[in-house]
Amino acid sequence: MVLASIPSPAGGIWQIGPVPIRAYALCIIAGVVAAVWIGDRRWVARGGTPGAVADVAIWAVPFGLVGGRLYHVATDWQLYFGDGRSPVHALYVWEGGLGVWGAIGFGAVGAWIGCRRLGIPFLMLADAVIPGVAVAQGIGRWGNWFNQELFGRPTTLPWGLEIDPEHRPAGYGQFTTFHPTFLYESLWCFGVALLVIWADRRYTLRHGRAVALYVMAYTVGRGWIEALRIDQAHHLGPLRLNDWTSIILFALALGYFVWASKYLPGQEASATDGTAADPSDGSGDSTVGAASAEATDSGDSAVSPPSRETTDQREDR
Repeated sequence: MVLASIPSPAGGIWQIGPVPIRAYALCIIAGVVAAVWIGDRRWVARGGTPGAVADVAIWAVPFGLVGGRLYHVATDWQLYFGDGRSPVHALYVWEGGLGVWGAIGFGAVGAWIGCRRLGIPFLMLADAVIPGVAVAQGIGRWGNWFNQELFGRPTTLPWGLEIDPEHRPAGYGQFTTFHPTFLYESLWCFGVALLVIWADRRYTLRHGRAVALYVMAYTVGRGWIEALRIDQAHHLGPLRLNDWTSIILFALALGYFVWASKYLPGQEASATDGTAADPSDGSGDSTVGAASAEATDSGDSAVSPPSRETTDQREDR
């Protein structure tokens, strides 16, 4: 017997005059705001320029949205193409459907472009903002709750999620409560953010190692969450496509983490004056900058990033 359950919202759209306000979009926006705020605090603590994270986000967010949608459509193409389907709905981002790996991948490309324009070493900034990215994912997952989508197998656990009949997949109409995988993943993402922050303070992760730790931790959780989900998905052998993606990315992140720990030890230079900050102050977030090897590989300078005025003048020319 179900002793308790999590109700689903009656709807995820509110009308303000002729303008529809969608809960899914609000969750994405709230996640972006949280990521920028957390990332900016960590970046400034490392000696970076205040506001630089927001400037980079102007590039990263649009790229991430496009990439997330492309990944979703590419991996769930049957929802939009074929008999009885409407391809134009592939453009309806507000109805839900953003693939996390497309969002992260394309968002990273946009962030790299933003870093290049501001003269900021990419990996240095990525390590600073990655806990905020995990928090953004955790907040964004609540959009699935409003849309009653991406839930798991039927369950009689006290925290089972109530799903309306019209949102239940074929063959599951007789069940009323399902695993709230949106909640599982949200809590997991918050835990990943805390793990990266703790490990960064404890071991001073630099040169992209904080990003690698995030990828490893997230993919572990995503693996078991995928095993619970019953939404339609492509399979390769016994596993869903996202499971294979998680396995491959975990292996790549682990390999990079081990390599960087061996060949890129120590701290990076300060983002403002090219000197290493003292890690003994207990903050763990006060050390940054671009390692000379990192700056050489990326083409970015290890000197302090230019002011907005300097950047604007360069763009005007």
